[in-house]
Amino acid sequence: MDAKSYNAALADLRAVRDQIKKARAALAKQEADRDKRIVQLAAHENATAQRIAPAAGLSVADVVALAPALVPDALAADSPQPHALEPSSAAQAVAESAPAARATLPAPARPAPSEAAPPEPPAASETPRDLPSIPEGTHGDSWFAHTSGLASTRPNFTQQARATVFLDTITGVLVHRNETHHLDLADRSAADILTAVFHAVPEGVERIYITAGDPWHRDTGRYPYLRDAVAAWLNAPTPGWRTDTGRGRDRMAGHFVHARNPVGRYQRESGEQHVEIRSVGEWFEVDGDDPATVRDAFVLLWQALRRHFSDAVLMGSPSQTGRDLWTRTIPTRGQFADGFPVLSEELRGLLHATAGQGRNELITPPRVPEQLPQLVEYDRTFAYAKHTWKSPVGTPRRITAHTFSAWSEKEQMRALYGCGHWQVRVTVPDNWNHIGLLPAPAPGDRAWHYPAGPGTTFTTWAGGPEIHTALTNPIQPWKIEILDGILWDDGKPLDDWAKKLKETWTNLSAQAHFQGDAQQARAAHLASRAVRSVLLYGIGAFAQRPRMVTGTTPRALERDVPPDAEIVGFDDELITWQKPTGFARDPNSHPEWAAAIWSGARAALLTQRHRDDNAYAGALHTPPGTVVAFRTDALYLTQPHDWPHHHQPGDYLLRGHLTGPVTAPTTEEELLTLRDAGRGALTAEREA
Repeated sequence: MDAKSYNAALADLRAVRDQIKKARAALAKQEADRDKRIVQLAAHENATAQRIAPAAGLSVADVVALAPALVPDALAADSPQPHALEPSSAAQAVAESAPAARATLPAPARPAPSEAAPPEPPAASETPRDLPSIPEGTHGDSWFAHTSGLASTRPNFTQQARATVFLDTITGVLVHRNETHHLDLADRSAADILTAVFHAVPEGVERIYITAGDPWHRDTGRYPYLRDAVAAWLNAPTPGWRTDTGRGRDRMAGHFVHARNPVGRYQRESGEQHVEIRSVGEWFEVDGDDPATVRDAFVLLWQALRRHFSDAVLMGSPSQTGRDLWTRTIPTRGQFADGFPVLSEELRGLLHATAGQGRNELITPPRVPEQLPQLVEYDRTFAYAKHTWKSPVGTPRRITAHTFSAWSEKEQMRALYGCGHWQVRVTVPDNWNHIGLLPAPAPGDRAWHYPAGPGTTFTTWAGGPEIHTALTNPIQPWKIEILDGILWDDGKPLDDWAKKLKETWTNLSAQAHFQGDAQQARAAHLASRAVRSVLLYGIGAFAQRPRMVTGTTPRALERDVPPDAEIVGFDDELITWQKPTGFARDPNSHPEWAAAIWSGARAALLTQRHRDDNAYAGALHTPPGTVVAFRTDALYLTQPHDWPHHHQPGDYLLRGHLTGPVTAPTTEEELLTLRDAGRGALTAEREA
């Protein structure tokens, strides 16, 4: 490019800049006009946020924020305030109990505060969301019961296998059993895929796994969000087919809109045939693997599971498969021979709102150096399998602040080490200079952050493993004030299921390592990753979030959008919306199990003891200022550590190592880019 072209390009760039400024100004003006109209509409005596939201293209929460008078009645009731304790009662008792328990942990020298910049508290302008509390008195006590007539019981039927094919929508290669077909998929619409597949396999299939191509992303340029493009792809006309209305014991109806792994469910207009189009990405990450290798992975997975579950059947997703396999381990004798009862809907709702999943946190400068000396990734191998040995069972008990403060120190620590979920007021030590230990509600739906600023006080809910870790951590005990709590008996409802999955994972991992045939070795590796997904998403399925229904309405019939729906996308023809339908009467809903496992996994990211090696691993066993990020079960550091790894669940595996200097990531996208580079660099180093 010469100087003249360069100057001309600069002029063009300035013109684009000016156009963007004008567009932003116009958008801001339109949004201000919209907000003004919402406020005007709110003055109408019959105005409701549920009616105004779809017309404005906003959520109900956004409308209420503009017009607080429209807050729904169900949300307007004042939440009871948590029972505050005097500092000399439960808080003092718990804080004083920490040194005794701490004596069982190593006591490394505390790093000088000057080694790292102190953590910064969250910006004061960001108002975190409030977490719910248990009501005082008999109303709150009534939550501590089970839902009548609802329990997890062992099934008395065998799942039926579904005829399955594997399709690469880039190459058109279709694998059905031992046959390979080459299809013409035209423009890769759902209709084109259904037509081509059923022409090649006339006897019919019930499940189509897409191994490559992501056809639901073909028109992403036309839509502002991936979900909009996916919804449009799923809901496009499919001559001869209509959206499935569900069937059988594993009744699933309607499309599932997901940005990356959607599910299209279709039914012949005659009603005689049903088929799903799914992404194999639900099970494992495909890296250029052809459909035949993916088919072999599913075959190996089924064969390996059959060695431990005699009636194992691979269902559409790993979460469905995981829960189905678990139900077949429910005991037929003993205390829970009649099944595991389901908590009250109130407690399930409370756990849904207050028990987060994996820890995802990016720590940015000045809490870490702007130029990192290196970036090292450790991934906890098959992490959740480490935390299934103990789970809550029985009828939960409410432990009020008064009850807790009346207990002895031994009783308090036993309760915190047990299966419990606690509402606490937390105070970070005044001289703390490391990472945060406990999750706190952050602005945004289901968002969490981890306050670490010295002297910071916040109220939150957390599981027993995290509370126990905060009190007994190897650096300095935090001050914890118990405000309320839920305590269960310790049990092992998941132990048999998890042990069988761990053995399956071990066998497949060994096959991947020792198999001489490269394709079969790769298939075994993918199958081992699928076992991880079965356990991981099986646990997530126990959480049973409130169900969301997604639908579309023609723009001309906007008034028909359900009044409690949230608009998630729209184009010139259709409005796409979703609305909550509450908790289903699901006999396998056990959010208390998922919450306990997630809490244990978050605590193990901080500190984990390896008894056989007499060693500890985790973020709290690193110098201050060297933790860059947490990502579910992965830890990113600025220096390597010689932590034990024996290929056992929960062990810290070195996954990536990028030599520095490395510019510290400030966004998730930057972190993932560095992660991939670090994994590639480590692989190249090992192969050299």
